[in-house]
Amino acid sequence: MSLTDQIVDLAHLPANQIPEGARAKAQLSLLDWMVCGWAGRDEPLSGKLRDLAALEGGRPVAHVFGGAPGAMQVPARMAALVNGAVSHALDYDDTHFAHVGHLSVGIYPAALAVAEELDASQAQLVEAFVIGAEAAIRIGVALGAAHYNRGFHQTATAGAFGATVAAARLYGLDADQTRAAIGLCATRASGLRSQFGTMGKPYNAGIAASTGVECAQLARLGMTSALDGLTGPQGFLDTHSDATHVGDAFDLPPAQGFLFDDNKYKFHACCHGTHAMIEGLLAVRPAGLTLDDVAGVTLLTSPRWLSVCDKKAPTTGLEVKFSYAWLAGMALRGDETGDDRAYSDALAQDPALADFASRVEVTGDAGVTDLQARGQITLRDGEVLDYAHDLAAPLPGKLLRDKLLRKAQAAIGPMGPAFADHLASPGGTSARAIGALIAEGA
Repeated sequence: MSLTDQIVDLAHLPANQIPEGARAKAQLSLLDWMVCGWAGRDEPLSGKLRDLAALEGGRPVAHVFGGAPGAMQVPARMAALVNGAVSHALDYDDTHFAHVGHLSVGIYPAALAVAEELDASQAQLVEAFVIGAEAAIRIGVALGAAHYNRGFHQTATAGAFGATVAAARLYGLDADQTRAAIGLCATRASGLRSQFGTMGKPYNAGIAASTGVECAQLARLGMTSALDGLTGPQGFLDTHSDATHVGDAFDLPPAQGFLFDDNKYKFHACCHGTHAMIEGLLAVRPAGLTLDDVAGVTLLTSPRWLSVCDKKAPTTGLEVKFSYAWLAGMALRGDETGDDRAYSDALAQDPALADFASRVEVTGDAGVTDLQARGQITLRDGEVLDYAHDLAAPLPGKLLRDKLLRKAQAAIGPMGPAFADHLASPGGTSARAIGALIAEGA
């Protein structure tokens, strides 16, 4: 079977064959995605996209973040665009490191927009998401590191295929229609890492979600595409990666387990590639430490992150989120790295952090995985503190749930019972009720 054949089969996997662990984690991702979107509703990008939606108009079938008063409703494709970008505006959403990107912001907006249009249940929404997420991960594995290292943003590229699969499943497309939708996505998926640190990065997530809805809708209307736009000659993999790993994509068949089980969540409001460093520093930081007490910090990180997270002199709050040196200073100074409001443009001009940044040495080490960080803190009195952290270590379900609830409280304040119920009662409401909730707030 080709990779496309396997993705088509995955899109039609019976609901009772979705592993319970993956389904439960997808439910957690729904809450986390809603929190990230609601927290980002007032970002400048968000207002611009809602203005675009209002200018374009169209059939009102799906809600957008921050659309109240009046619970603004727009066409499904536009809702996916707005909600994908808004929920990624703070860069506080989940990450899957095999996919090399953020799953929820590219796939949940597409799935929710279609689910609202069809008046689907929350259970159907979550099932479509986890199937789409699994497809995106498998395609991300096939694209390999070369795709990301070449400058593509996999949240938007592989993520667009995941959004397409989720939308196709909800629309009930048959195998031939799903194949056509995937083929159409192959000519639409896009997104560049050069946008990192700008509004273009969250826009990439919105493009992925919008592409998914569009391609599924077109296939539903009978539009055709290349028979194998994903892996065929001059297809997406052929043109977008110098070193593909197609044979690895389904090493673990879905019947034996979902790769989505390894999805990770952010508890710091910055690039996920920096989180292992932050966690490691916090674990050994002595009480009462000041930045003046520190002579220097060394960091060994995966070489992949050097072109992403090693901005030496950030000029904006957004760029601080991609700066090892600045974030190391924040962590050791005791700043609240989990509070997005801390990442103001003024923070990029902080003289104490600027001075400290000159004492941070970052080195890429091929022996360090994407989820690891290690290094040393040298104090001025000569003491050396070793630190290390590995994000691959799984969090028990209850601990993960509790940490996500604390994150939600920090990001959006006290939650009403409807928001919290999405953890306590999975599948207990409709997609339209969720849409109204994201428009009106927690």
